[in-house]
Amino acid sequence: MWSFFARDPIKDFNYELLPENQEKSGIWTLSRGKRKTTGEPVSVFVYEVSQGTEEQTQLAKAAFKRTKTLRHPNILSYVDGLETEKSLYIVTEPVTTLAAHLKLQAEKGGASDLEVSWGLHQIVKALSFLVNDCHLNHNNLGMWAVFVDRAGEWKLGGLDHVTSNQGESTSLPPPKVINPDLERYDPPESPGGGGDKWTGDVWRLGCLIWEVFNGNLPRASSLRSLGKIPKQLVPHYCELVGANPKIRPNPARFLLNCRSPGGFMNNSFVESCLFLEEIQIKEPAEKQQFFQDLSENLDSFPENFCKHKVLPQLLTAFEFGNAGAVVLTPLFKVGKYLSAEEYQQKIIPVIVKMFSSTDRAMRIRLLQQMEQFIQYLNEAAVNSQIFPHVVHGFTDTNPAIREQTVKSMLLLAPKLNETNLNQELMRHFARLQARDDQGPIRCNTTVCLGKIAPYLNAGMRQRVLISAFSRATKDPFPASRAAGVLGFAATHQYYSVVESASRILPTLCTLTVDPDKNVRDQAFKAIKSFLSKLETVSEDPSKLAEIEKDVTALAQTGGSAATWAGWAVTGVSSLTSKLIRNAPAGSEAPPAENSPVPQSAAGPAPTNTASKGVQQDRSYSSEAVKKQSSDWSSGWDADDSWSNEKDADGQGQSSPADEGWGNDWDEDGSLAESFSPTPRSKASTRAPKSGRVSSAQEGVRLASDYNWDGAEGKSATSDLFSSVKCFTNNHAFTPSGLSKAELAKKKREERRKELEAKRAERKAAKGPLKLGARKLD
Repeated sequence: MWSFFARDPIKDFNYELLPENQEKSGIWTLSRGKRKTTGEPVSVFVYEVSQGTEEQTQLAKAAFKRTKTLRHPNILSYVDGLETEKSLYIVTEPVTTLAAHLKLQAEKGGASDLEVSWGLHQIVKALSFLVNDCHLNHNNLGMWAVFVDRAGEWKLGGLDHVTSNQGESTSLPPPKVINPDLERYDPPESPGGGGDKWTGDVWRLGCLIWEVFNGNLPRASSLRSLGKIPKQLVPHYCELVGANPKIRPNPARFLLNCRSPGGFMNNSFVESCLFLEEIQIKEPAEKQQFFQDLSENLDSFPENFCKHKVLPQLLTAFEFGNAGAVVLTPLFKVGKYLSAEEYQQKIIPVIVKMFSSTDRAMRIRLLQQMEQFIQYLNEAAVNSQIFPHVVHGFTDTNPAIREQTVKSMLLLAPKLNETNLNQELMRHFARLQARDDQGPIRCNTTVCLGKIAPYLNAGMRQRVLISAFSRATKDPFPASRAAGVLGFAATHQYYSVVESASRILPTLCTLTVDPDKNVRDQAFKAIKSFLSKLETVSEDPSKLAEIEKDVTALAQTGGSAATWAGWAVTGVSSLTSKLIRNAPAGSEAPPAENSPVPQSAAGPAPTNTASKGVQQDRSYSSEAVKKQSSDWSSGWDADDSWSNEKDADGQGQSSPADEGWGNDWDEDGSLAESFSPTPRSKASTRAPKSGRVSSAQEGVRLASDYNWDGAEGKSATSDLFSSVKCFTNNHAFTPSGLSKAELAKKKREERRKELEAKRAERKAAKGPLKLGARKLD
């Protein structure tokens, strides 16, 4: 009756055995399993009790006890266990037998010497722990007693025959009694025939080394044939299998010999593994140096080791060790081995957190290497957690940060929502193109705008593109002007015939007399393209609808952004930072020899009357569109100020509305050590007044070399432009005849007089103060 209410302990066991891939390991059967509650994978060693196996049952119970009590990083980890009258279960970390692991590696080309050196290091270290620290003999060392975990690390198991080496009596039978085939692994001397306590175990260690490199040991005499044992290991191997037991080294001594200079275990992989085992007690400077050197060595490390051993340490170092940007390069290298699901679970949360960091080095490395992880980012994370932090880079005081931020938009644009793409991003692009003091950054902004144009909505394209590219054609930096021309050509399908004739062609025609020959060449090509379009419609008006079908087309959805942004996320440095370091503020380049229109330095700037006429008639834009987002509209529509109002040197001056971009900017334009979202000062954000650039800007790639058609191009961040010289419009004075400095001084004097007059008016209105009266203002 009581047996009816008794519960079966096996049914209540917390682990479930999986029937496939069962392996025999001595008296045990190794099965795969999982925890019932969480599905966590485990390995389960099962022993079934049967009649006439009393000696084996005794060994199984001894192994159960030893596995449960012996704890060491290189000994098989005990998780749980169950002992019943009919069976014994030992649950361990998920492992496979060494024989099965080496067979799998042989199918892939064979295990590398690096992997084997670290595996033998772990087994010898575990054996040294048993012999020297626990005063135990293993007595069962062989291929069947070594297991390999998911990271490829070797673990010592097979603790069935472990006995004390301090003279205590034991009733356990020797291995050859249970399995006669194991007799060939016994040392040649008789038990107790001399030598130290470890002599039997180190002999079996020599047999293990022979089998790792040469396969199954047919007989003991085969140990004399070295086979494929590496030359570095041969002298130490010969000591292990020496006939004289007194010369066989202690496991600890054998380990030191192999770790000596030139030894088999003296390599970068073993050094890295040892460092990772002790990383928690290392100094911060040592950790930094280790992660810097790790990237170079990862390519030679086993894939499973990188996924299951290196990756957790990298994530821990960033989360708790303040490792900073140095973990990024090895982190992304290891990420290549992960599946999409594993990448989402392990790396994406860390990347999202990294974007909120104030460390400049980390932010710029994230932007440079965005191509490696952009495909794993979902749109919700990009818009809510990443983009709000990235946009701070547009106003950073460091030009390299601003440049990389612009380039990163090529990858982020397909994933941005309506507000972030058509309003927030356009506002920052307007500021950069009009006010940034670095010509390459203004050029890159124009290039980026041309590439992301398909993702803008139709209304924003009509409002922004013509104004932005027209502004670029008036930029003092030649590459920016070329980029503006190519921007028109690359986005020609988004302009109506009326816009092409009345707004674009007049702008392009002015560039046919540009001082730079490349700009002139690109302008002529673009003009021919637009004229061909107009001629087609003139000859056959029925083709108008076909030609203008993309003018009001919907924005494209985000696709594979990594394939069409070749130069967007490469290189560590950029031309912009080089210009900042090398170019003095006042340096100039000589005038162009091939300039078709030489001008007097004191001559007034020619006025683009055609552009004025077009700008006065903007019938394409409705009143509702004109009222949208006054911030970015003042930025893009400031194109008017390039042609209507001139600086002292003849270049465009920002309109009053555009001046509103920087009214409350920080006056400190210095490069801070740590990232700060504080925008740059007015002085540092204005486009350069002179059209000339320093000789340091020579040797830069033209905008015509960019991959405008959307195909994948070569990565060349450090060579953004090809060789080109930049020239000035040679207008040193304003139309009023005053120099730039005199005009600024005159304006300050007028402003001072105006303020003094206002103060005098307020004082007169209040009247004279009475004696003893309290002054309240």
